[in-house]
Amino acid sequence: MEEAPQSNEVINLTTFRGQYSISPPISNGGDNRRFAVDENGGYDVNGRASRSSAVLSGYDTMDTPPNYDFYANTEVFGRTRKIRPSLFQLHSNPEVGEEFWTIRCMLNIWGVILYLRLPWITAQAGIGLTWVIILLSSCITGITGLSTSAIATNGKVKGGGTYFLISRSLGPELGGSIGLIFAFANAVAVAMHTVGFAETVQALMQESGTSMVDPLNDIRIIGVITVTCLLAISMAGMEWESKAQVLFFFVIMVSFANYIVGTIIPATPQKQAKGFFSYRADIFAENFVPNWRGPGGSFFGMFSIFFPSATGILAGANISGDLKDPNVAIPRGTMLAIFWTTVSYLIISATIGSCVIRDASGSLNDTLMSGPGAEDCLGLGCSYGWNFSDCITNKTCTYGLSNYYQTMSMVSGFAPLIAAGIFGATLSSALACLVSAPKVFQCLCKDRLYPVIGFFGKGYGKNDEPYRSYLLTYVIAVCFILIAELNTIAPIISNFFLCSYALINFSCFHASITNSPGWRPSFRFYSKWASLVGAVVSVIIMFLLTWWAALIAIGIVIFLLAYVLYKKPSVNWGSSVQAGSYNMALSQCVGLNQVEEHIKNYRPQCLVLTGPPSLRPALVDFVGTFTKNQSLMLCGNIVVGGPSPDAVDAANSSSHVAWLNKRGIKSFYHGVVADDLRTGTQMLLQGAGLGRIRPNVLMLGFKKNWTKCPPTSIENYIGILHDAFDLQYGVCILRMKDVLDLSYQMQAHVDPESLIAMTQPSTVFQTKQEKKTIDVYWLFDDGGLTLLLPYLLKRKKRWGRCKVRVFVGGEIQHAEEQKQELTALISKFRLGFHEIQILPDINEKPQPEHVKKFEDLLGPYRAHAMQKNGERGAQTFSECPWTVSDEDFEKNLAKSFRQIRLNEVLKDYSRDAALIIVTMPIGRRGACPSALYMAWLETVCRDLRPPVLLVRGNQENVLTFYCQ
Repeated sequence: MEEAPQSNEVINLTTFRGQYSISPPISNGGDNRRFAVDENGGYDVNGRASRSSAVLSGYDTMDTPPNYDFYANTEVFGRTRKIRPSLFQLHSNPEVGEEFWTIRCMLNIWGVILYLRLPWITAQAGIGLTWVIILLSSCITGITGLSTSAIATNGKVKGGGTYFLISRSLGPELGGSIGLIFAFANAVAVAMHTVGFAETVQALMQESGTSMVDPLNDIRIIGVITVTCLLAISMAGMEWESKAQVLFFFVIMVSFANYIVGTIIPATPQKQAKGFFSYRADIFAENFVPNWRGPGGSFFGMFSIFFPSATGILAGANISGDLKDPNVAIPRGTMLAIFWTTVSYLIISATIGSCVIRDASGSLNDTLMSGPGAEDCLGLGCSYGWNFSDCITNKTCTYGLSNYYQTMSMVSGFAPLIAAGIFGATLSSALACLVSAPKVFQCLCKDRLYPVIGFFGKGYGKNDEPYRSYLLTYVIAVCFILIAELNTIAPIISNFFLCSYALINFSCFHASITNSPGWRPSFRFYSKWASLVGAVVSVIIMFLLTWWAALIAIGIVIFLLAYVLYKKPSVNWGSSVQAGSYNMALSQCVGLNQVEEHIKNYRPQCLVLTGPPSLRPALVDFVGTFTKNQSLMLCGNIVVGGPSPDAVDAANSSSHVAWLNKRGIKSFYHGVVADDLRTGTQMLLQGAGLGRIRPNVLMLGFKKNWTKCPPTSIENYIGILHDAFDLQYGVCILRMKDVLDLSYQMQAHVDPESLIAMTQPSTVFQTKQEKKTIDVYWLFDDGGLTLLLPYLLKRKKRWGRCKVRVFVGGEIQHAEEQKQELTALISKFRLGFHEIQILPDINEKPQPEHVKKFEDLLGPYRAHAMQKNGERGAQTFSECPWTVSDEDFEKNLAKSFRQIRLNEVLKDYSRDAALIIVTMPIGRRGACPSALYMAWLETVCRDLRPPVLLVRGNQENVLTFYCQ
């Protein structure tokens, strides 16, 4: 036999290459491989399939044409060997189409209310208002179905149902709260459907003359046993659920046909005694109008009982990931389910209201005899030869629409089929709710929005089954089963479902009006205004049903919302709330450009040169104290070096923002890459901010190591101050006795991500300050920034115990007069500063030893010293602007003495202050060498224990005492 070729000589199918992702059903015990397309037909060893089979066969199938690899035992090096798909892979049906979606939704819409309460609601509200109740419910669920379709087709929906839809659309704040409510509502719905099942079983037992205890306790016992069995089925596995749902659907359809046939069959005497007389026009006419009875007899009372029967539209949301084409299946399947169930409700209410009278005794002896007393017969039964007057008068009738919950069974052609339909509807709905509630709750637990509940999110097995959530749902269901009153349980969950529907509709509306580019649902047949109407109507009906229950539901939502807003979980789902926040912020920023600035609205908006914020926590904490909820804070990081991917990543690393958020600092972050520090600062000074939301104060730390740095570094540092003044910035320099910059204490190359996890040292600005003073030395009028900053600090609780003292230079002979003038001025500013002190000795000559220290400090930068050390060489003074010539020294000697004397005053008056704020001296550009200016700043702050803040405004007023 000729040897087969070693390569696949088949038609080139590369153009048909695609991807299939098929998950076998749970029942598959072994093969859990995922199948992806290969260009040459067949499956490779990893289970990859080809669309070539579809091309060659003309059908969309996973089957493959013959291939050499299917039969060969050898493998070719460098080429993956293909394998034939298994029979299970061909035979399984892992994808669900829209037909099953429709069936699933219809099964969960049809439930206990349809069989056991719709005839009774028809008797109470009449056929006309019952239709209104049905259509109103269908309108709400229909609008919600459209909104759900839009949200669900805007991206892949995973497990979690309604919670997943709302949380990923509106965000974790509202999503988390409604997730808890919806999970609870489904748990209570388990109890409602189970009680309906138990009622039917108890009625059958009563008809056969058997009882365990009494009717109420029998319902409780049967209900608990039933929900326990359902729990066991759920926890054992739901492999057969899809087939069981189809079986339940078939049983329900047979029961419907049986009911319709029963309405046509002529009534027997036994049925007539119970109020059934087949189709009669006068019965329809009398039952068309309402006949309210009992304490709950009202339109909204009946609506609250009926509405849970229309809430099954979301029960299939958990299987959206298994749908073959969710963009088609979800909208079409949901809307078809709503349409057909609405039609069935209308038909049943109309037919039962046309055949059965409201009151009947069930006794065959109550036939109407001719003779005396016949004219006193009450009720419509008199027209058909039956006298139910006694039970009507005494209100003891046990049959008829108003009294007998099993009316559909009585009317039907074969009553056991109706019982089978009730069993199918109630058990399928209870089982679906028992499965969906834990899944929703598990998804919520895994998102870690709330504490403690994470215990219930743990999954077990290959399918990640939430057994703990199953048990929690079971406990909740049992608690409500013990109520054993269907009419009491149904209204409880109506408010919770209405709350869910209101938020789903609002999610769709909010996502639409934000105009976010990410809102692109493939389902187009929705209206944002219809969604808004649906949300509003749902909330209104909540209050019309049970106002106190509505308040409780809304209160729970608000409480959970406030908790998530407070905790700020680190999740980002691209919600419409984020899009709305962006729109609002953008609109407000643009709006600010139309309003001129005013002194009364001045805020110190700080550009803080922090570098990586985690390396200067004290500087960050201090500025964050007075800008929090008050004004702008922007942390600037300058990465020195040429533009490169690594440098850009270092500047824009998200870990810096994460560190700020973890520390509770409300600040923006901006990183730039520049050749040197001064160039980068110039970029930030000119480019940071947006419109009116831009910095006006430069905040930086004091350069404590300036005497050990190259002179060019000093020039750049002082140059930054000059640049800020040129751009009309105020300038603040913070100096602390402790180390401000932690970069020298850490390793040179610390991973930015690891900084978040590191335990950062606490700073003095994080703790509540003692009863000390904030000493303000307002030596020069800079526009008032020197006074405004301590006022903002004093407003914070952390600094509230401190007292502000203001010191001003003056003369001895005019000290009292100057104090009165200054006190009057500051009082007009309404800053609350009451202690004003004049410093008449500020202009005295400093002590010689302090002058000597200043000269020693400046000595290495004197021109003659640098010439002696050979550092100048042939360079000119213009090439070394940091050098201090004798002429420069003498010309600025008075200012130098003033800084030395100021340091002496600070030591005398403010040794024990919590913070010292001093008006910063200004060195003229070109007239004051950078080394001399640096020596001034060093001298003012030397040997001071409290933190010192050097402040200089831009000479524009930031305080006013005018009202306009």
